[in-house]
Amino acid sequence: MILRDKFYIGGQWVAPSSNETIDVHGTGDGKVMGKVPAGTARDIEAAVTAARAALDGWSATPVEKRAEYLQKISDGLKARADEIAKTISQEVGMPVKMSTRIQAGLPIAGFANYARLAKEFKFEERVGNSLVVREPVGVVAAITPWNYPLNQITLKVAPALAAGCTVVLKPSEIAPFNAFILAEIIDAAGLPKGVFNLVTGYGPSAGEALVNHPQVDMVSFTGSTRAGKRISELAAQTVKRVALELGGKSASVLLEDADLATAVKSTVNMCYLNSGQTCTALTRMLVPESKYEEAAKIAAEVAKAFTPGDPLAETTRLGPLSSQMQLDRVRGYIKKGIAEGAELLTGGAEAPEGVPAGGYYVKPTVFGKVKPGSTIEQEEIFGPVLSIVTYKDEDDAVRIANDTIYGLAGAVWSKDEQRAQKVARRIRAGQVDVNGGAFNMMAPFGGFKQSGHGREAGVYGLEEFLEYKSLQLKG
Repeated sequence: MILRDKFYIGGQWVAPSSNETIDVHGTGDGKVMGKVPAGTARDIEAAVTAARAALDGWSATPVEKRAEYLQKISDGLKARADEIAKTISQEVGMPVKMSTRIQAGLPIAGFANYARLAKEFKFEERVGNSLVVREPVGVVAAITPWNYPLNQITLKVAPALAAGCTVVLKPSEIAPFNAFILAEIIDAAGLPKGVFNLVTGYGPSAGEALVNHPQVDMVSFTGSTRAGKRISELAAQTVKRVALELGGKSASVLLEDADLATAVKSTVNMCYLNSGQTCTALTRMLVPESKYEEAAKIAAEVAKAFTPGDPLAETTRLGPLSSQMQLDRVRGYIKKGIAEGAELLTGGAEAPEGVPAGGYYVKPTVFGKVKPGSTIEQEEIFGPVLSIVTYKDEDDAVRIANDTIYGLAGAVWSKDEQRAQKVARRIRAGQVDVNGGAFNMMAPFGGFKQSGHGREAGVYGLEEFLEYKSLQLKG
């Protein structure tokens, strides 16, 4: 049992204003694995006050010194990588072998990257008779999700600190323990008091109090499109800057000359990463009508190899979902797909066999002959459910790929690299993989349309936390 009973505010571990707590459930067995405090508006007030008080000193700290702190945090994360991976596997459900590389590995690299970028970035330049300077936006509210919890925290906290901002973090109450580990590491690194603050709580109480606070200058949020809309409404009252990374319904477009076996296998793998709890998951596979039967057969075979199992077992390929609510949601979508006439190629809504009792397990599922515009083709499921959609020609494929409210990611496959790039340029999404191109931590990450606005990662993520100022010079 993990018991966290204090918040990290103003460089100290302080008691919350209320005795209310939040139960955190282990994904593998459904049992309560620990508790965290349920923060209130009073706790948010204390955290924002501490962040505001620290802002002038931190923003005036030489960038080289800020970079030193970021590198210390990276080193601290590396020293506790095994603990972080195991904790997040229990919180989220990602198999521990994968968690070590992704859930623990990406934050280590992320803080180190911003330590380097901070020293390389040009914070001012001369433009005619003006000196154009980049200054920190101010106090940043970072509200983060549960699916890649520490990585999403890193993509906000690291660049914000590098820019000279101070931060109040409210992590997801579903996967909060990794944030406490980060707070311990930050405390050990000696970061000045109030520069980083941690408060846990529910969105409607702690989250909305943070977004509403007049002393918060910017909100950086990752989560559902529904919650992102609410945050935008609240933040508009004080004209805050808002960065949103929201939902997705990404299409993997297999052109008729693609290496079918490679493209299908990669698409299934990307759909099922983190049990499908990935905003960039390739959940729609678009194939030519003439290739459907072959593609469907390959996809079903690949999917069957993803046997659900205990996330802490080294051999598990598909872990459980994050919560009972998520399990009910995904099973509901599977039933909806069947009801709407899609062809169930493998999987289904029934509980898988041979998994630990009480865990949030779902069968890896593939639907074929999914109609464009149907529920499972349009809505984000956030589980291991792949929809195969057929198209008539290249223009039809692009039309289907773009015909959702989302625009976060996608993929294109063709033996002709130039053709693949040409199609990729027509897809309205912030990130498109071409023939299995690898994820790049230094490239901008974010979406078009209702997948949000603003960008994370690399220098693009740093720029989100900076304001322009022009000093008009005489002579």
